[in-house]
Amino acid sequence: MLGLIAGGLAVALCVVLVDRFVLHAEWWEVRHRVTGESVAALGDVGPPPGPLAVSWERTTRVHRGPVAGYDTVSYDVAKGQVVTVSGQGVQVVDARTGARRWSYSRSDWSLLGWTSTDSRLVGYFERDGHRADRVLVGFDLLSGSLLWKREGPRPAAVSRTTLRFPAGAGVVLATDDERRTLNGLSAEDGEPLWQRPVEHGCRLFEGAAQPSGDRESLVAIALDCARRSGPSRLLALDPRTGDVRWDEVLGAEEAPEVTMLDGVTLVSDGTALRAFGEEGEEFAAWDGDAVCGDGMCPSVLVDGRLIVVYHPAGTKRGTTLMEAVDVSSGNVGWAREVPPYTALARAGGDVYALRPRLSELLLPAGIDVVSPADGTATTAPAPFTMDPDLPGGRPWIAAAGGLLYVAVAETVPRPAGESRLVALRGGRAGPGPDELGGVPVADWPDACELLEKEDLARAGLERYVTEPARAEVGTAGLPDPVSCTYEPVEKKAGGDGDPREGAEPGEGAGEGGEEGDEGAGRADGAGGTGGAEGSGEGDGDRPGTGASEGGVPPSAEASGSGSPAPGGGASPSDGPRAHPTSPPPPTGVPTPADGARATAVRGLTVSVRWVAETDEAASQMLDAFQSVQSQVRRRENLGGDEMYEIGATAGVIAVRVGRVIAVVEAGSPTGAAARLAKSVAARLEERAREAEAKRLAAERKKAQEREKAQERAREEREEAGRSVSDPPREP
Repeated sequence: MLGLIAGGLAVALCVVLVDRFVLHAEWWEVRHRVTGESVAALGDVGPPPGPLAVSWERTTRVHRGPVAGYDTVSYDVAKGQVVTVSGQGVQVVDARTGARRWSYSRSDWSLLGWTSTDSRLVGYFERDGHRADRVLVGFDLLSGSLLWKREGPRPAAVSRTTLRFPAGAGVVLATDDERRTLNGLSAEDGEPLWQRPVEHGCRLFEGAAQPSGDRESLVAIALDCARRSGPSRLLALDPRTGDVRWDEVLGAEEAPEVTMLDGVTLVSDGTALRAFGEEGEEFAAWDGDAVCGDGMCPSVLVDGRLIVVYHPAGTKRGTTLMEAVDVSSGNVGWAREVPPYTALARAGGDVYALRPRLSELLLPAGIDVVSPADGTATTAPAPFTMDPDLPGGRPWIAAAGGLLYVAVAETVPRPAGESRLVALRGGRAGPGPDELGGVPVADWPDACELLEKEDLARAGLERYVTEPARAEVGTAGLPDPVSCTYEPVEKKAGGDGDPREGAEPGEGAGEGGEEGDEGAGRADGAGGTGGAEGSGEGDGDRPGTGASEGGVPPSAEASGSGSPAPGGGASPSDGPRAHPTSPPPPTGVPTPADGARATAVRGLTVSVRWVAETDEAASQMLDAFQSVQSQVRRRENLGGDEMYEIGATAGVIAVRVGRVIAVVEAGSPTGAAARLAKSVAARLEERAREAEAKRLAAERKKAQEREKAQERAREEREEAGRSVSDPPREP
């Protein structure tokens, strides 16, 4: 009997010891790295306007933990460091070099919140599958040294988009399980400093996108008052004492999104975007339920001006304005229509704006440097592509120490994805426009010349119309089309077809036009007339209206939108132009050609998406492009240097040849895109060989000219030497 009792006690003791020293011990589940190296502070300056180059970059895997909605990656620049926070833990690197400084993670735990104040960082962890096991952990921001741990409290009003919760003046804000009390904890040791109940009938939001904001002297927290059938409220507190500075009733019951700048609080509540001053006075408002779209409006504060990007109510879908408002008076200083900027940053009196696309038809994202005085901007391509709608974190941007920090989401490694952080510095200026990365416009191929009529005939496109589109970035415009869409045209049975279909190739769009190569295959009429009897004549400035071998499209000028340009292209009454070598119209008797026409490729578009400065830069851009696609497959043996199949239907193929990235899209039949991409790759390779031959010939010519110049100089020196050495002859 005593043996059984002793055995039971031993088992119980083992269970307690395992639970205490294994299951709840940190020696095996915590990975903690600290540093003793100092780091210099960063100056308040970003890179100069112009080309950008990568200084360093890092990627962070998205953590898909058991708590839904917190699978994001968040960043901050503080004390000469870049802080990266995800569900896996905290990573801190040197902001200048990207070198690791300190990190902290816990196995089988997820980080679900973080904040920083003064030189302290606090993380909130929950054990996976056991949400009651939770702990706040305080660190020294510079060294990563563990300062304190406190079990039980929950952070107040964590933002799902940034994982951040409010703090200021050395105090972090926490709450209870019911979210009806606010507690101020010391960031130095985790000890309670003050406690305040929230207003009766209200409580803190949980799981909201961005229900709070902070700065060192003020924190703002949204209150959910739906239980008393009231709209939400915004509570502004002094973080040192918990005293209420001001309290505002908002316009809807839903959780608002809150952003705090230096002296300004912005709130988007689903009915309007509102801007409040230091004492809670509303000095500006932008009405509309979609004024900020699906997130918070990007904003910065520069020299007493609030600069905000928003979608004005009552305008066409997609319209985006940037507006500067004087904080003291509420007057609008200027307003401009801008691209759909996804994030803003300020440094050194400049505003940096992140745009998802350099142009609608081009691959890279863009960086605009905006003057806060009048809104004028310069544009440069970013060395990556982005999709702002991907999960894993909203696009983020910051500027300091002469660098620009940008974070974007990627789908690789699939299926969870990752966040990519890139530090950019000023790059080397090239011979071409800064807006195109310094690449000369002459290096860009004409998208309408990448498929020849034989390629199109094999695809069943013997008669077609083309729709070219051009791109424009800032003050730089590409004269040749960057996109060319081909649509098949069928004759009516028994009809004579278009009376102009027999016209010789002239100007206007289309694949053909070799006979009149000054205007062949072009929709802009540049270079005057094309074929001998082309029905339209261009003047070099206006789009031509004549028939080409492929037909005449409506011209799609500028800005890469593909929309028709005013006064350009054929008028609607002209109708599509038929291919001049098309077979006769059907006679009612089926022929083999009828089956070929039935399988003609549909929805065919060939586009030149980017021309990089080097082959390596083009390869990196293509890799970035495939990294933001949901489904990608590498294709081999189809030509080109690299080729990817994008999407599930094999209807989009991206190919790189040297510095050029092209995309071929075909709706049907299956496999058409790959076959045509092979032809495009062959055309680009041929073009590259011709360009290389021209370059070598130019180098040889220069070498010969140098040799001739050196020979002439040598002869002149010899002649001068003979003149000096020969004595004058007697008369």
